[in-house]
Amino acid sequence: MKMEMIPRMQLQLKMKLAPQIIQSIEILQLPLLALLEHVQAEMEENPVLEEVAITTDPDADGEDKKSDNGEVQDVGGVDVDVDVKEERLYTLPEEWQGLSRSRSGARRREESDKKQEALENTAAKPISFHEFLFGQLSLMDIPESLREACEHIVYNLDDNGYLTTPMETIIKDLDRKITEEEGAEALSLVQSMEPPGVGARSLRECLLFQLDEKYEEYELVKELILHHLKDIEMKRYPQIAKKTGRSLEIIKSVVEHICGLNPKPGAVFTTEPIAYVVPDVRVEYIDGRYEVILNENYTIPRLSINNTYRMYLSKRLGDDETRQYIKKKIESARWLMDAIEQRRATLYRVATNLVDMQKDFFDEGVSSLKPLKMQELADRLGIHVSTVSRALAHKYMQTPRGIFEMKFFFTGGFSSGSGDTESWVATRQRLREIIDNENKSCPLSDEDIVAALKTDGVNVARRTVTKYRKLMKIPSSRRRRQY
Repeated sequence: MKMEMIPRMQLQLKMKLAPQIIQSIEILQLPLLALLEHVQAEMEENPVLEEVAITTDPDADGEDKKSDNGEVQDVGGVDVDVDVKEERLYTLPEEWQGLSRSRSGARRREESDKKQEALENTAAKPISFHEFLFGQLSLMDIPESLREACEHIVYNLDDNGYLTTPMETIIKDLDRKITEEEGAEALSLVQSMEPPGVGARSLRECLLFQLDEKYEEYELVKELILHHLKDIEMKRYPQIAKKTGRSLEIIKSVVEHICGLNPKPGAVFTTEPIAYVVPDVRVEYIDGRYEVILNENYTIPRLSINNTYRMYLSKRLGDDETRQYIKKKIESARWLMDAIEQRRATLYRVATNLVDMQKDFFDEGVSSLKPLKMQELADRLGIHVSTVSRALAHKYMQTPRGIFEMKFFFTGGFSSGSGDTESWVATRQRLREIIDNENKSCPLSDEDIVAALKTDGVNVARRTVTKYRKLMKIPSSRRRRQY
């Protein structure tokens, strides 16, 4: 009989803890702004939650107190000075039905002010590339049939500003309302719009549209665009000089002019709003040591449970259904507060130990970043690696060396020649430094870079160097050569 009772009790306990565990996991992995939105939504939905000022009351012991009948009376950790009027408690049942929706005039004005402030501080939607062109088109005094053709051409421009649809197809889509000559005129109108180069059908055409006939080497730059773009890409300047009969200095000057043109005129317009990062953690160097500061301490409201409802339960006012409803709301509020506090403690421990384990990075920079696995940090903290992963998910750290995603500090690595471990990020940084300091007239090949890294005690294969160079968008030695 006893053997049957234990599993039932365990099952009941699991069912009771499951919502708390789920909520703690969800709260832990939320980034700062998402957590703020979640807390604000909970405050709107749960009338027993309220925001209070943080106090430093030494008597706050952080424990909940219960009355003799077991009803919740207080939630510790926050000092709230509340004068509960007896008549307020007794009139609560009649008011409860509309309580979750009702607010005082002052509260409504406050919320209205916050919404207005949010509206005024919301970035305007950036104008798109196509909207910019339609705006110019609306100012043109042209026949309606030609305007329709221009609009159709603009619709068919890609995000870089190129016309990839043949004019024959565009004229056909217009049910041949215009002739080929009118189609060519419409295309010419679009190509005359800003930014220069828009409506081009190839890179050569795009660059030619941007040339200024007043440029002293106009004919030469035109020739290079028409016949030597591949040579320019491969930096074969001596061959260009030989073919054109011009000096190497003039060729380099003209190439520099071409490089100043815009090969993607439509790309200057963005259709995506700029995403701003709000770091969850700040690291500051104070009095010779790195201090970890959680930004949520200044961003997330400090929550408490309204004393009116706690007293309402302790005095057993109203009917059973109302008291049960309030009790559930208080329980939900306490779960939320516990989850936020647990998130704060876990994130602080993770960040503090992470800074300690990667101290060389904070002292010396990326080249001193150590290989680190999440499991190592989890073992050091005595928690599961999944907890570390959730604590780091989508969170950023502001440091004296810049803002980094917190998962940036966890990288793989290998054993260097000296027996130490070297992170892949640090290796890429070394590769970058070697290339930046090379002789530009005789750049290093990938084999040369392997030898230079080996001199620094870093043994990697040539194919690894090639892979990293391509990932970092560094061109080959031939294309890096400067004459």
